[in-house]
Amino acid sequence: MQFSPTPLHIPDGFLSIAISAICWAITIVTLGLAISKTNKALGEKQVPLMGVMAAFVFAAQMINFPVAGGTSGHLLGGALASIVLGPWAGMLVMTAVIAVQALLFQDGGLLVMGANILNMGLVTAAIGYGLYRGVASQSKAVKLGVAGVAAWLSVMAGALLTALQLWLSGTSQLTIVIPAMLGVHVLIGLGEAFITVAALSFILQTRPDLLGEDSESAKGGRGWVLAGGVIALAVVLLSPFASTNPDGLNRVAMDLGFFQTAQSGVGPLAGYAVPFLNSATASKIAAGIIGVIVAGVIALLIGRGMKSQISNRKSPISSPQSPISNRRS
Repeated sequence: MQFSPTPLHIPDGFLSIAISAICWAITIVTLGLAISKTNKALGEKQVPLMGVMAAFVFAAQMINFPVAGGTSGHLLGGALASIVLGPWAGMLVMTAVIAVQALLFQDGGLLVMGANILNMGLVTAAIGYGLYRGVASQSKAVKLGVAGVAAWLSVMAGALLTALQLWLSGTSQLTIVIPAMLGVHVLIGLGEAFITVAALSFILQTRPDLLGEDSESAKGGRGWVLAGGVIALAVVLLSPFASTNPDGLNRVAMDLGFFQTAQSGVGPLAGYAVPFLNSATASKIAAGIIGVIVAGVIALLIGRGMKSQISNRKSPISSPQSPISNRRS
C-alpha cells in the first residue's frame, strides 16, 4: 500500500485500537465540558470570530515551512485560538478544523481522529490559554512573549503525547520515539511561536478589544470579519509554494521504520486535490478554498447554535415562545 506523505496528522495504522479508543473517550468527555462551558460564557463578538479563526487555522495548516534535515512543519493553532477565543471555544474551533481535514481531505485517520483532536486541539488550547491568562495584567510585550513560549510548549506537548501514544500502541520504543519526536518539533515549535506572536500583534494593532484591551480606536462592524476571511483565503493562495518535505511525524515514522503501517483513509478531496482539475496548483488552491469555507461555516454554526441556546435560557417566562405562556393563552 502506497501512502502519500501529504497528510499532516496521525493516520490510521499508527495507533492501536485500544489507544485510539482511550483517546476518543478523553476527547469526547473534554468536548462535552467545552460545550457546557462555552454555552455559559460565549460572548456576542466570539460567534463570528469562531468562524474566522477556524478559516485561518485551516488555511495556515496548509502552509508547511521547511526546517532542518529535510523536514517541514506547520501551524497547529491551538494556542492562538484559545488566547483569542478562550480555552473552551478554542477547543471547539480546533475540533471543527481537524474534523474537516479528516472527513474531506483524508488528512488524519478516522479511527485516530480522537487522538488528533486531543493532541493538536485540546492540549494545545489548554496550554496556550493557561500560560497567557497568567500574565493578563502585564504589558503587551510580556503577553506576546509568553504567548510565543506557550505556542512553543503546546507543540512540544502535542509531540510528547503523540510519542507516548505510539509507544503504548507498540509502534515504537519509548526511548527512541520520544527523543525523535521532541527533537524535530523543537524547531517546528519555533515556527508556531513566530506565527502566533505575529497574529496576536496584528490583532492588538487592529482589534485590541478582542484580547480584552481597551482602545478607543477599536472599530466595530463586520468589516474585520470580512478582512479575516480574505486573509485566510490569501494564505491558501500560498499553499502550492509550501514545503513538500514530510512533516515532523512522517519524518520520524520514516526514520524509525513504521511509516509503512499507515492506512489510507477516505475523503472526497483526498490529498487536498479536486479530482476534475488537471492543474495541481489550481487543484490545491481550490481544495484549500473549499476547506476554509467549510471549516469557517461549521465553527460559525457551532457558535450561533450555542448563542441561540444562551438567548433561549435568558428569555423571560412570559415570552410568546414560552410553553407556560402558550398554555395560559
